[in-house]
Amino acid sequence: MIQAFGLTSNPRKELPPAADDVSFEARAGRVTALHGAPGAGKTTVLRLMLELQRGRGVTYFRGRPLHRIAHPSREVGVLMGDVPGHPARTVRGHLRMLCAAAGVPVRRADEVLEAVGLVNLRDERLGALSRSMDRRLGLACALLADPHTLVLDDPAGGLSVRESHWLHGMLRAHAAQGGTVLFTTADPKEAARTADRVVTLEQGRLVADQEAAEFSRTRLRPRVAVRSPYAARLAALLAKQARTAQRSVEIVREGGNRLSVYGSTCAEIGETAFRHGIVVHQLADEIGDMGPGAAAVHADEPQSGSALGLSKAGQAAGETDAARSSADTLELVRVEPDRASAEVGHVTETPGATVEPPAADDEPRPTLDASKAAALTADPVTADPVTADPMALTVEPPRPAEPRTTDDAAEPVTVEPVLPAGHAQPAEEPCERPDAPLDGHPSNAEAHPQEATARRAFHPADARTAPTARTLDALPPLPPPISVRPASGPLRPLRYEVRRAAGIGTGFITGAAVLVVSAVTAVVMARIGHTPQPRLLAAWPQELPLPPAALGAGLLGALAFGDEFRHPALAADRGTVPRRLGLLAAKLLVATATALMLAALTVGCDAEVLYLVYGPELAQVPAEWLSLSASWIGLVVGCAWAGVLAAGVFRSTTAGLAAVGAVPLLVVPAVHKVLEGPSVRTAAGLPVRLREALLPRWPFGGERYLEAALSVVSQPVGGALTLSLTALLCAYLLTALRSRFR
Repeated sequence: MIQAFGLTSNPRKELPPAADDVSFEARAGRVTALHGAPGAGKTTVLRLMLELQRGRGVTYFRGRPLHRIAHPSREVGVLMGDVPGHPARTVRGHLRMLCAAAGVPVRRADEVLEAVGLVNLRDERLGALSRSMDRRLGLACALLADPHTLVLDDPAGGLSVRESHWLHGMLRAHAAQGGTVLFTTADPKEAARTADRVVTLEQGRLVADQEAAEFSRTRLRPRVAVRSPYAARLAALLAKQARTAQRSVEIVREGGNRLSVYGSTCAEIGETAFRHGIVVHQLADEIGDMGPGAAAVHADEPQSGSALGLSKAGQAAGETDAARSSADTLELVRVEPDRASAEVGHVTETPGATVEPPAADDEPRPTLDASKAAALTADPVTADPVTADPMALTVEPPRPAEPRTTDDAAEPVTVEPVLPAGHAQPAEEPCERPDAPLDGHPSNAEAHPQEATARRAFHPADARTAPTARTLDALPPLPPPISVRPASGPLRPLRYEVRRAAGIGTGFITGAAVLVVSAVTAVVMARIGHTPQPRLLAAWPQELPLPPAALGAGLLGALAFGDEFRHPALAADRGTVPRRLGLLAAKLLVATATALMLAALTVGCDAEVLYLVYGPELAQVPAEWLSLSASWIGLVVGCAWAGVLAAGVFRSTTAGLAAVGAVPLLVVPAVHKVLEGPSVRTAAGLPVRLREALLPRWPFGGERYLEAALSVVSQPVGGALTLSLTALLCAYLLTALRSRFR
């Protein structure tokens, strides 16, 4: 189950927090809906629960906060927005890659594909999926690790009715297996139809937490939607007919030519319009939302209309209150049915009610129907406040007046204080005496007897402020702060990186382009002549800072992290990539293998093309092939590593490729300038002294490989590349450690 306590977002500039002290729970085996109008704070609450946003509060998933769970994806499945996968990756390849990240067997991908009905689209590209298929894939990603809890942000948004029913059936099936389901929605009918319990938010505050049946009773009512160019005349006829038939009918005049009629049927309204020759453009049964933000659906239409059957004074008061209210609050009149002729003082006020002058005995009196009365008299902690168009009218037949007794005349008028919407009405408790001692503190009368004597004659306003001031010291402590922690890395990083790199054709296309460009460059260089054979085999002209193979390896290395930040499949809800050393090591290892293959294939293809075009003399193996091979491999692998590290530090493929190009263009000239400067001493004879220092002989001639490596590093390009890699690695480690400590 989910238990959320005191979720509060950080305050914004001159605006209230998007979520303010939201507490609720979602039980296992049930579907819970977080309902509210757009902007009510539903997504903010989910982000606070998942520790994706800073604020205050705590959320327990089966008794543990999210940062205490070793593998969050196996406990909580999250769907927030679209699936951020690479558009060129297939559906099956994307799920297989996420299987490695979640540490589950690869066969789980086929199981969830069958569960969500995407078996026929498993080879489809992500960029070609429709909205409904993308939602199915998002649900498959959430179910991949077989989590106990599902948290979904507006999962049915933009879906058709058929797809919405399928999605709700999947959520219901997960809850039937003992799981916990929490989803957000702005449609009250969807919440009442799908969920077992509905938690309602309004302006970031919790206003109701009730069962779906209670939510439907207090928020949803059947009505008849009518559109006619003669809406005012039709409303007057319906009101007159209701008075004649002595039935309770409520008519709401909405914007334009639309009417909403409660308490009648399509047949009755259609017959009335036909008898009087009124043209009707629409006549349909609907379910009306009577809760907060009900009029927001027609916010683009001008709100106009008049309350039929009210006196002129009542109409003026209603129009004044409607102009004063900008939140579409319901202003209703509640009159006791057995006191139709009572005085004004006998009208009982309700929260948000407007007292109208008493009507004559022969005039109909506006009143509340049973559903609205139940909604207003329900427990304010669990019931939802009722709101609607202020021009609502309920017409009831007149009742005969009863003689007024002397006891009724002597009754005092009692007006209860009206609390703002979203606050619970306090229970009736005995008023605490102002001089009553608090727990653990001496009474005021004992400490200051003179002041206590004078304080006994206090003003009634002091009686309201004294308990409030006294309870400030007993307020509970603030909920703990919520820290945004970095996402966990993949459980099998090497397998994840291999599937990520091989799942799209970018690497293969880049490799093929490098081989073609290298072969063409080698042929052109051989035709021109005056080029050493090692440069011919590497296809590295003097005019280029780097050979095509090194640039291709750097591009593939930059794409290793650049695609992660562009399409964050590892942390879809966070929009970033976790900087984990295991993930970095896997990317460096895969980049090394790719660079080695690219370097070997480049030399082999160039030699074969030169042999075919110019004969065997240009395809001979150089005498110093060992040192040349070491330098070539070091250059290509170093460029690949530079691309990986720079893209990981700067979070961009372009930055990674720029760092690769900056090595020969900026770092190498700087190293040249340092080495060519004046020096008192040189490092001549370093290999001989190293051989003397390392007294034990290395097996298989290991000292030769060490000398080759040192000779590569001692070159300007090798030294510049080594310096750049060291700086980038330190920057990556610094950013990773800083984010973890922060």
